[in-house]
Amino acid sequence: MFGYAPKFVDCGDARIACYVVGDGKPLVLLHGNGEDSAYWKAQIPEFTRFYRVIAVDSRGHGMSESGAHGLSFALMAEDLKMVLDACGVKKAHILGFSDGGNLAIKFALTYPDYVDKLILNGANVEMFSGIKPYIQLPVYAGYGVLSAMARVSRKAARKRDVLGLMVHPYGVDMEDLARLTMPTLIIVGEHDMVRESQTKEMAARIPHCRVEIFRDGDHFVAAKQPSRFNRTVIEFLLGR
Repeated sequence: MFGYAPKFVDCGDARIACYVVGDGKPLVLLHGNGEDSAYWKAQIPEFTRFYRVIAVDSRGHGMSESGAHGLSFALMAEDLKMVLDACGVKKAHILGFSDGGNLAIKFALTYPDYVDKLILNGANVEMFSGIKPYIQLPVYAGYGVLSAMARVSRKAARKRDVLGLMVHPYGVDMEDLARLTMPTLIIVGEHDMVRESQTKEMAARIPHCRVEIFRDGDHFVAAKQPSRFNRTVIEFLLGR
């Protein structure tokens, strides 16, 4: 897929796919809802100039299997730990986009010793109040339709489980963010689907955090403004 061969890690009831490219300090990439590691195709060639990139297809996404227990951020955090252990990684930078950013938060809270620096691109904590209504309301409607169809369609059930990650709380409250003591960067677009108030509160709660707002950018700044995005990430990780 997208020019890189996957490595598969047995994570209990599912095999999880990851793409390991480059040398140096590990940098983990976590994609958004309904996507896969191909989202980072404009980032991997640049990031591998400095880092050993480990791009992970989340459970139920891309080349990774769904398993038998549904999808949850807690389960995907366990998967990520198993992937890092299989790769011999004890500490890494973590970059997560959208749902991948939420996963990065969940992972960093659960396994803080594994995280060096944290980058959250378009992440949120509160599912309903954190996302603009024109995005979140259709998500709820689509989840309801898929839930009804899931009774007769396995394909609909899989889609419901994926979309459900954007519907159900993932076990993180704003108060929990105070435990993210690693250096953190939040990246959002000026016209992001994440509410500005959500981003500001997250940044205020995380002890060592700064925010980069991409002018004229939307939720997908990594794909649409890759040069600026890549430079911003690398400069933060290098401490510049």
